[in-house]
Amino acid sequence: MRTLLTLLGYLLVGYAILCLLLYLLQRQLIYFPVPAAYPPDNPLVLHQGQLQVLVSQQPRTSQQALLYFGGNAEDVSVSLSEFSTAFPKHAIYLMHYRGYGGSEGRPSEQALVSDALALFDEVATQHSDITVVGRSLGSGVAVQLAARRQVQQLVLITPFDSLTRLAQQQFPVVPVRWLLKDRYESAHYASSIDTSTLLLVAEQDEIIGRARSEALYRAFAPGIARLQLYSGGHNSYLPASQIAAWL
Repeated sequence: MRTLLTLLGYLLVGYAILCLLLYLLQRQLIYFPVPAAYPPDNPLVLHQGQLQVLVSQQPRTSQQALLYFGGNAEDVSVSLSEFSTAFPKHAIYLMHYRGYGGSEGRPSEQALVSDALALFDEVATQHSDITVVGRSLGSGVAVQLAARRQVQQLVLITPFDSLTRLAQQQFPVVPVRWLLKDRYESAHYASSIDTSTLLLVAEQDEIIGRARSEALYRAFAPGIARLQLYSGGHNSYLPASQIAAWL
Protein backbone atom coordinates (compact mmCIF):
# COMPACT_ATOMS: atom_id res chain seq x y z
CA MET A 1 0.00 0.00 0.00
CA ARG A 2 2.82 2.40 0.89
CA THR A 3 4.49 1.71 -2.46
CA LEU A 4 1.23 2.39 -4.25
CA LEU A 5 0.78 5.68 -2.43
CA THR A 6 4.36 6.68 -3.22
CA LEU A 7 3.83 5.91 -6.89
CA LEU A 8 0.60 7.89 -6.88
CA GLY A 9 2.41 10.80 -5.28
CA TYR A 10 5.07 10.77 -8.00
CA LEU A 11 2.38 10.69 -10.66
CA LEU A 12 0.59 13.66 -9.13
CA VAL A 13 3.83 15.64 -8.87
CA GLY A 14 4.66 14.80 -12.48
CA TYR A 15 1.19 15.84 -13.59
CA ALA A 16 1.47 19.12 -11.70
CA ILE A 17 4.85 19.82 -13.33
CA LEU A 18 3.40 19.06 -16.76
CA CYS A 19 0.52 21.50 -16.18
CA LEU A 20 2.92 24.16 -14.91
CA LEU A 21 5.19 23.79 -17.95
CA LEU A 22 2.27 24.00 -20.34
CA TYR A 23 1.03 27.12 -18.59
CA LEU A 24 4.44 28.82 -18.65
CA LEU A 25 5.34 27.81 -22.21
CA GLN A 26 1.91 27.95 -23.83
CA ARG A 27 2.62 30.94 -26.07
CA GLN A 28 5.78 29.25 -27.36
CA LEU A 29 3.51 26.37 -28.37
CA ILE A 30 1.02 28.67 -30.12
CA TYR A 31 3.23 31.24 -31.85
CA PHE A 32 6.32 30.56 -33.96
CA PRO A 33 7.70 33.95 -35.08
CA VAL A 34 9.64 33.87 -38.35
CA PRO A 35 11.74 36.52 -40.10
CA ALA A 36 10.64 38.12 -43.35
CA ALA A 37 12.10 36.58 -46.48
CA TYR A 38 11.31 39.79 -48.36
CA PRO A 39 11.64 42.80 -46.05
CA PRO A 40 9.43 45.64 -47.32
CA ASP A 41 11.00 48.71 -48.90
CA ASN A 42 8.22 51.03 -47.79
CA PRO A 43 6.02 49.34 -45.18
CA LEU A 44 3.02 50.83 -43.47
CA VAL A 45 4.06 51.25 -39.84
CA LEU A 46 1.74 51.38 -36.85
CA HIS A 47 2.24 52.04 -33.15
CA GLN A 48 5.21 54.39 -33.69
CA GLY A 49 6.91 51.95 -36.02
CA GLN A 50 6.54 48.85 -33.85
CA LEU A 51 4.26 47.04 -36.31
CA GLN A 52 5.28 46.32 -39.91
CA VAL A 53 2.61 45.94 -42.59
CA LEU A 54 3.49 45.00 -46.15
CA VAL A 55 1.64 46.95 -48.80
CA SER A 56 1.24 46.13 -52.50
CA GLN A 57 2.97 48.33 -55.03
CA GLN A 58 -0.13 48.60 -57.19
CA PRO A 59 -2.03 51.91 -57.04
CA ARG A 60 -3.68 52.49 -53.69
CA THR A 61 -6.34 54.84 -55.05
CA SER A 62 -8.90 52.02 -55.40
CA GLN A 63 -11.68 51.85 -52.84
CA GLN A 64 -11.03 48.11 -52.59
CA ALA A 65 -8.49 46.70 -50.16
CA LEU A 66 -7.59 43.26 -48.81
CA LEU A 67 -6.18 42.61 -45.34
CA TYR A 68 -4.43 39.27 -44.79
CA PHE A 69 -3.63 37.62 -41.45
CA GLY A 70 -1.41 34.54 -41.67
CA GLY A 71 -0.84 31.35 -39.73
CA ASN A 72 1.14 30.92 -36.54
CA ALA A 73 4.43 30.14 -38.34
CA GLU A 74 3.86 32.04 -41.58
CA ASP A 75 6.02 34.64 -43.25
CA VAL A 76 3.36 36.72 -44.99
CA SER A 77 5.94 38.52 -47.13
CA VAL A 78 6.11 35.54 -49.51
CA SER A 79 2.41 35.97 -50.32
CA LEU A 80 2.39 39.65 -51.27
CA SER A 81 3.10 39.17 -54.96
CA GLU A 82 0.58 36.34 -55.30
CA PHE A 83 -2.25 38.24 -53.61
CA SER A 84 -1.45 41.33 -55.69
CA THR A 85 -1.80 39.27 -58.86
CA ALA A 86 -4.95 37.44 -57.76
CA PHE A 87 -6.67 40.64 -56.57
CA PRO A 88 -5.43 43.29 -59.05
CA LYS A 89 -8.14 45.80 -58.14
CA HIS A 90 -7.33 45.66 -54.44
CA ALA A 91 -4.64 47.33 -52.41
CA ILE A 92 -3.07 44.50 -50.40
CA TYR A 93 -2.06 44.80 -46.74
CA LEU A 94 -0.30 41.90 -45.00
CA MET A 95 0.48 42.28 -41.30
CA HIS A 96 3.58 40.88 -39.62
CA TYR A 97 2.38 39.92 -36.14
CA ARG A 98 4.34 41.19 -33.16
CA GLY A 99 7.66 39.36 -33.09
CA TYR A 100 7.29 38.31 -36.75
CA GLY A 101 9.11 39.84 -39.69
CA GLY A 102 10.24 43.30 -38.67
CA SER A 103 7.53 43.86 -36.06
CA GLU A 104 8.50 44.38 -32.44
CA GLY A 105 6.97 42.94 -29.28
CA ARG A 106 5.53 39.57 -28.34
CA PRO A 107 2.42 37.96 -29.84
CA SER A 108 -0.73 37.33 -27.85
CA GLU A 109 -4.43 37.21 -28.68
CA GLN A 110 -5.10 40.62 -27.19
CA ALA A 111 -2.12 42.17 -29.00
CA LEU A 112 -2.89 40.64 -32.40
CA VAL A 113 -6.56 41.60 -32.33
CA SER A 114 -5.73 45.11 -31.15
CA ASP A 115 -3.20 45.46 -33.99
CA ALA A 116 -5.71 44.15 -36.53
CA LEU A 117 -8.26 46.74 -35.43
CA ALA A 118 -5.65 49.50 -35.66
CA LEU A 119 -4.68 48.36 -39.14
CA PHE A 120 -8.30 48.24 -40.29
CA ASP A 121 -8.97 51.74 -38.96
CA GLU A 122 -5.89 53.05 -40.77
CA VAL A 123 -6.79 51.34 -44.05
CA ALA A 124 -10.41 52.51 -43.78
CA THR A 125 -9.24 56.11 -44.07
CA GLN A 126 -8.31 55.34 -47.70
CA HIS A 127 -10.56 52.42 -48.68
CA SER A 128 -14.28 51.86 -48.14
CA ASP A 129 -14.49 48.27 -49.46
CA ILE A 130 -12.28 46.02 -47.32
CA THR A 131 -12.01 42.24 -47.64
CA VAL A 132 -10.44 40.40 -44.70
CA VAL A 133 -8.67 37.05 -45.13
CA GLY A 134 -7.36 34.95 -42.24
CA ARG A 135 -5.53 31.63 -42.39
CA SER A 136 -5.41 29.16 -39.47
CA LEU A 137 -4.43 31.25 -36.42
CA GLY A 138 -5.16 34.32 -38.52
CA SER A 139 -8.76 33.17 -38.89
CA GLY A 140 -9.17 33.78 -35.15
CA VAL A 141 -7.87 37.32 -35.61
CA ALA A 142 -10.02 37.92 -38.70
CA VAL A 143 -13.23 36.73 -37.02
CA GLN A 144 -12.81 39.11 -34.10
CA LEU A 145 -12.02 41.96 -36.48
CA ALA A 146 -15.15 41.27 -38.55
CA ALA A 147 -17.24 41.13 -35.37
CA ARG A 148 -16.08 44.64 -34.43
CA ARG A 149 -15.79 46.38 -37.80
CA GLN A 150 -17.91 46.41 -40.97
CA VAL A 151 -15.88 44.49 -43.52
CA GLN A 152 -17.04 43.84 -47.08
CA GLN A 153 -16.13 40.15 -47.22
CA LEU A 154 -14.60 37.68 -44.79
CA VAL A 155 -12.55 34.66 -45.89
CA LEU A 156 -11.38 32.06 -43.37
CA ILE A 157 -8.86 29.42 -44.48
CA THR A 158 -8.49 26.25 -42.36
CA PRO A 159 -10.35 27.97 -39.51
CA PHE A 160 -11.32 26.63 -36.08
CA ASP A 161 -14.19 27.33 -33.72
CA SER A 162 -12.17 27.59 -30.51
CA LEU A 163 -8.51 27.28 -29.63
CA THR A 164 -9.64 26.06 -26.22
CA ARG A 165 -11.49 23.10 -27.74
CA LEU A 166 -8.63 22.43 -30.15
CA ALA A 167 -6.06 22.42 -27.34
CA GLN A 168 -8.29 20.19 -25.21
CA GLN A 169 -8.28 17.63 -28.01
CA GLN A 170 -4.49 17.70 -28.13
CA PHE A 171 -4.05 17.60 -24.35
CA PRO A 172 -7.10 15.64 -23.12
CA VAL A 173 -5.76 15.02 -19.60
CA VAL A 174 -4.86 18.66 -18.95
CA PRO A 175 -7.37 21.24 -17.58
CA VAL A 176 -6.91 23.48 -20.62
CA ARG A 177 -9.82 25.79 -19.74
CA TRP A 178 -8.07 26.77 -16.53
CA LEU A 179 -4.63 27.22 -18.05
CA LEU A 180 -5.10 28.77 -21.48
CA LYS A 181 -4.49 32.52 -21.83
CA ASP A 182 -5.22 32.96 -25.55
CA ARG A 183 -8.49 31.26 -26.38
CA TYR A 184 -9.57 32.58 -29.80
CA GLU A 185 -13.23 31.69 -29.27
CA SER A 186 -14.20 32.31 -32.89
CA ALA A 187 -17.57 30.58 -32.60
CA HIS A 188 -18.57 33.09 -29.94
CA TYR A 189 -17.85 36.03 -32.26
CA ALA A 190 -19.24 34.40 -35.41
CA SER A 191 -22.84 34.76 -34.27
CA SER A 192 -22.57 38.57 -34.37
CA ILE A 193 -21.08 38.77 -37.87
CA ASP A 194 -23.44 39.87 -40.65
CA THR A 195 -20.81 39.99 -43.42
CA SER A 196 -20.73 37.50 -46.28
CA THR A 197 -18.25 34.85 -45.12
CA LEU A 198 -16.45 32.05 -46.95
CA LEU A 199 -14.87 29.18 -45.02
CA LEU A 200 -12.24 27.24 -46.97
CA VAL A 201 -11.75 23.88 -45.30
CA ALA A 202 -9.06 21.31 -46.13
CA GLU A 203 -10.59 17.87 -46.46
CA GLN A 204 -7.60 16.17 -44.80
CA ASP A 205 -6.74 18.80 -42.21
CA GLU A 206 -4.53 16.88 -39.80
CA ILE A 207 -3.94 19.79 -37.39
CA ILE A 208 -7.31 21.47 -36.93
CA GLY A 209 -9.61 18.81 -38.34
CA ARG A 210 -12.76 19.34 -40.35
CA ALA A 211 -14.93 18.97 -37.26
CA ARG A 212 -13.57 22.16 -35.70
CA SER A 213 -14.00 24.10 -38.97
CA GLU A 214 -17.53 22.80 -39.45
CA ALA A 215 -18.40 23.73 -35.86
CA LEU A 216 -17.38 27.30 -36.66
CA TYR A 217 -19.51 27.25 -39.83
CA ARG A 218 -22.56 26.25 -37.78
CA ALA A 219 -21.96 29.15 -35.38
CA PHE A 220 -22.74 31.76 -38.05
CA ALA A 221 -26.28 33.00 -38.50
CA PRO A 222 -28.20 31.27 -41.31
CA GLY A 223 -27.33 32.57 -44.77
CA ILE A 224 -24.18 34.43 -43.69
CA ALA A 225 -21.48 31.80 -44.27
CA ARG A 226 -20.78 29.18 -46.88
CA LEU A 227 -18.29 26.34 -46.66
CA GLN A 228 -16.03 25.25 -49.50
CA LEU A 229 -13.97 22.06 -49.20
CA TYR A 230 -10.69 21.66 -51.03
CA SER A 231 -8.35 18.72 -51.35
CA GLY A 232 -5.28 18.61 -49.12
CA GLY A 233 -4.09 19.01 -45.56
CA HIS A 234 -3.69 21.92 -43.21
CA ASN A 235 -0.50 23.23 -44.83
CA SER A 236 -1.35 22.32 -48.42
CA TYR A 237 -0.76 25.10 -50.92
CA LEU A 238 -3.93 27.02 -51.77
CA PRO A 239 -3.35 29.56 -54.57
CA ALA A 240 -4.63 33.07 -53.98
CA SER A 241 -6.09 32.89 -57.48
CA GLN A 242 -8.30 30.01 -56.34
CA ILE A 243 -9.46 32.01 -53.32
CA ALA A 244 -10.37 34.88 -55.65
CA ALA A 245 -12.26 32.50 -57.94
CA TRP A 246 -14.39 31.21 -55.04
CA LEU A 247 -15.43 34.71 -53.95
